[in-house]
Amino acid sequence: MPSPIFSTTLDCGMPLIVERIPGVASASLQWLVPAGAAHDPADRTGLCAIIAEMLMRGCGTLSSREQADELDRLGILRATEVGTQYVRLNATFVGANADACLPMLVQMVRQPRFDTAALEPSRKLSQQSLAGLADNPQERAGVLLTSRHAAPPVNRSVLGTEEGLAAVTHADVVRAWERQCRPRGSILAIAGDVDAASITTTLNRLLGDWSGTAPSITLGSSPTRGTYFHEPDESNQTHIFLAHEAPAESSPDAPLERMHNAVLSGGTSARLFTEVREKRALCYSVSASYSSDRLYGRVVGYVGTTPEKAQLSLDVMLDQLRGACGDHACIQADELARAQIGYRARLVSSGESTRSRAATLASDWHRLDRARSLDELVSETASVTLEALNGYARRRTMGPVTIVTVGPAPLKA
Repeated sequence: MPSPIFSTTLDCGMPLIVERIPGVASASLQWLVPAGAAHDPADRTGLCAIIAEMLMRGCGTLSSREQADELDRLGILRATEVGTQYVRLNATFVGANADACLPMLVQMVRQPRFDTAALEPSRKLSQQSLAGLADNPQERAGVLLTSRHAAPPVNRSVLGTEEGLAAVTHADVVRAWERQCRPRGSILAIAGDVDAASITTTLNRLLGDWSGTAPSITLGSSPTRGTYFHEPDESNQTHIFLAHEAPAESSPDAPLERMHNAVLSGGTSARLFTEVREKRALCYSVSASYSSDRLYGRVVGYVGTTPEKAQLSLDVMLDQLRGACGDHACIQADELARAQIGYRARLVSSGESTRSRAATLASDWHRLDRARSLDELVSETASVTLEALNGYARRRTMGPVTIVTVGPAPLKA
């Protein structure tokens, strides 16, 4: 059966990925522009957050209010989001109206007004988001973990820093978008009730005079990877985060790692939930998640608990993670079966959302230079055998383990 995914390179040099989904009336667009936190100047961290906010404050000849009115008239649900490597424009609309909606969305990306008067309100909103970390120790711990484990500059928080946000000027915003908003380096994905040929024709007409290549980033090394850090927080909770190495998405081990992680943290019958929470009642939340990029991957573990149970919670979680790797690792047939069923259910459920599919298509293209259908994603993990998974577990190593805790007292790591 042929893939439902169409991909091409537009005349401007930007990849376009389109998936027609039968039985839906909506369509969603995800446009990735390589202007995320990793691209911010070192003394302007948070610039990306201000840019994302200002993109919604006027474009072309339209003021902020006129832009909002036009988007509403077209029935476009929209948002901008900041990621480590990209600023993302998300839009959902009636699929039959795609050709009418695309000119407005193209204008938002290619002709943002970036009015001088919009800078300070955008800065204040970004500063408020950053200040919110003080009241959210769990999120703060996650930000600390990324900053200490990930390689610079992808270790930066998308929220920026107080100093970086305060230093951003209007010229910085205009210059950064001019430099980074280029077709070669950007990715556009659309999923839903759309015609790929019509979309391609429309975009080639709208983007015919767009050109250039966005500067890329170079990964450094983290001197704090594999270390322990504690941030005091006078509360009745302790938040524990850890990270260790995992395969990149391009590795043939990526599907094996997905099933390995699902055995550990794929639901209430998975090992971490069973051993840390159910049997010992050590915590109110425990999980591990595998995320992968083009050149690297990582597993991030989390435990939320009370200060009295924090040390044992960390110890048991580490025991479970280490016990699932190395010569003595042994995954049972029922564990793999549950992991595969759970993963398939989550995948099929997300596939019913056009927004989720557009995001997955764009992410796949970034990580693999191609996009995978739902059938291919299901097949990748459904074909994992118990013998192959145990073979992978026995040769798998965690590498340096970075640990961050936020709570009343430090732990022994």
